Amino acid sequence: MMIWSDGALRDADSARVSVFDHGLTVGDGVFETLKATDGKAFAMTRHLARLASSARLLGLPEPDLDEVGRACAAVLEANRMPLGRLRVTYTGGIAPLGSDRSTARPTLVIALAEHTVPAPATAAVTVPWTRNERGALAGAKSTSYAENVVALAHARTHGATEALFANTVGALCEGTGSNVFVVLDGELHTPTLSSGCLPGITRALVVEWAGAKETELPFDALERAEEVFLTSSLRDVQAVRTLDGRQLPGAPGPVTAKAMRIFEERSAADIDP
Repeated sequence: MMIWSDGALRDADSARVSVFDHGLTVGDGVFETLKATDGKAFAMTRHLARLASSARLLGLPEPDLDEVGRACAAVLEANRMPLGRLRVTYTGGIAPLGSDRSTARPTLVIALAEHTVPAPATAAVTVPWTRNERGALAGAKSTSYAENVVALAHARTHGATEALFANTVGALCEGTGSNVFVVLDGELHTPTLSSGCLPGITRALVVEWAGAKETELPFDALERAEEVFLTSSLRDVQAVRTLDGRQLPGAPGPVTAKAMRIFEERSAADIDP
């Protein structure tokens, strides 16, 4: 496995990040995960734009997106596989053992791992913890992911693959690594970005392609929903068949199935929409 680290391709044994890297010590970094099929990453332009946006939200130096793009291409070329997870990590670099940053150059690491096609439907649970829609990291894809690790571990113990959060005012927000859509009275809705959810790439495409409405939704919309589905770069559009043990009959339902079909067709037609 060849990894981009410290400005060049390196094998896994020689790719190293300092123990003083701020991404390691305090989670001061941002990242992107892209689906890669036969050496081509999907929606690269959108992902790199979000990487830059996340860096700005954290106050990190602006990443050189041309360099990131070239590095992604090099990693994809060096590690050929039918379906992969391309991970771009960009951190504050070497810094003191605390929250203060240094003037060191940022760290850029890009790696690729094999991925399997997800099931068309899955189980999800809700969790008692909340997203802070007014926090400093709201809307940023930050490496500060520990609360997602805790929530996903909770989901796994309950036989689910995703955990869904409310925000601090009790509105539906997102999953640990996905956006959520609900069907209410036959209409497709997803929480607004003001809920604190991540501006997901797949989310934006489903809103655009399938005509979903961005709506301020109470958390109990999940209980009333006729259909629920998740979106992410690796899930694409995935139906929820059970939520907190409640069966959603026929998942994927008709609205979800239509969104799945549209996304599959449109994404196949354009690798960089």
